[in-house]
Amino acid sequence: MVDLAILTGLRSSKSSFYPQYRGAAERAERVMHALGLVSRALVSTVDGPETLVCAVAEAARVHLDAQWVVFGLTDGRLMDAGMRRLVLGPDGIPFLVHEVEGPPLPDDVLRCLEVIRDPVAAGTTARTETVLDAHHAFVPLELEGGVVGAIAAWTPPGRVLDATDGAVLSILASQTAVALHNSALYQRISTLLEHSEAAYAQARRTAADLALRNAELSSAQRQLSEAQRHQALDDERHRIARELHDSVAQTVLSAGMQIEVCLGAIPSVERAERLGLAKEMTRRAVEQLRTSIYTLNNTPDEGHSSLSQMLEQLGVVYQPDELDVTVRVEGPEVELASPIEHALLRIAGEALFNTAVHAHAGRARLRLRYTSDAVTLTVDDDGDGDPVRLRDILRDSATRDADGHRRGLANMADRAAELGGRFAIRRARLGGIEVTATVPVDRDVVRAD
Repeated sequence: MVDLAILTGLRSSKSSFYPQYRGAAERAERVMHALGLVSRALVSTVDGPETLVCAVAEAARVHLDAQWVVFGLTDGRLMDAGMRRLVLGPDGIPFLVHEVEGPPLPDDVLRCLEVIRDPVAAGTTARTETVLDAHHAFVPLELEGGVVGAIAAWTPPGRVLDATDGAVLSILASQTAVALHNSALYQRISTLLEHSEAAYAQARRTAADLALRNAELSSAQRQLSEAQRHQALDDERHRIARELHDSVAQTVLSAGMQIEVCLGAIPSVERAERLGLAKEMTRRAVEQLRTSIYTLNNTPDEGHSSLSQMLEQLGVVYQPDELDVTVRVEGPEVELASPIEHALLRIAGEALFNTAVHAHAGRARLRLRYTSDAVTLTVDDDGDGDPVRLRDILRDSATRDADGHRRGLANMADRAAELGGRFAIRRARLGGIEVTATVPVDRDVVRAD
């Protein structure tokens, strides 16, 4: 296994996988783009409160793909901020700028403006908590321990808000409140520059502080990008390591089992058959290794047989003389999507391999049960395994490295979880171990191979 560790750059693997990496990469890209919008908006501080408010509202609209964006200040707060209200409609069209009203506004927008402007008159107290629904966000602007206004947005049906959006809006709101205060201060200081050298020095310090904020934000963007690149590489290494463990390693060890049987006193005809099977398995292992390293696709012979037929083949591969393996299908068999077939086949292979190598079992059963919305794979045996000990091993593997060993149980659980399914270990009716993986399926989806 030293060569495999060199190829993958790993000595162990953790429970993070390629689909999760893609989701994390998309969120990180969205956050970096949003931080760029926030940075460019806050740079507008020195251009005056009106320019800043417009830039902030536009940044929120672009990041959320929002149909409506509301910016408002509470009566009696930030009186020097200039623009008090701004509403951007579809495509960024301004429907209300300060006190200049355009076309009629939706009722939700009007109610939101009244709540922001005068919470008491609107029949509610000042809203100090962020509200984040599927298509609506409300984030208060807080300054020196009090609420001075809010930013709100409504998104179209195709744009669902998530926690990442809430975090971006919170950053935008907190920085906007300070920036508005600084902008008003900056404008007053600019006026006083004609009469006081001290005011001029204060303005320079304020400008320097704003420049420092922008520099810090740019540095955070660069660090986030670098961390994401490292995470992408790490996740890809984990994925390759798991594929090698569940395919190449099992195939090579199974070939060794066949050769070990041949060392005993068996008929020459059976010895020739087992050696031929071992030869075929080592050839297949080489193909799997080449595929895993260069293309990371499924093994060449996958996808050409039904899942039950491939399980029958597994029963032959992992079947020593003393182990009787049976396969049973319950319910009408349906064609499954390739990722589901691949995951169930890998789970069955790992479970059957553990039974053949560790359980001292005489019987093993593979059951495949189809229901209206799920498929369940069960592998049980009559061996001497302890389900409590195996569950402990599974928990330990999820929280710490195991130097490349005992990853089989974690890989089985992870494959089921990736597909939205469940994985369980319990005592089998046969007396040994029973592992069960249940995966949801959509019968209206036709597998595309």
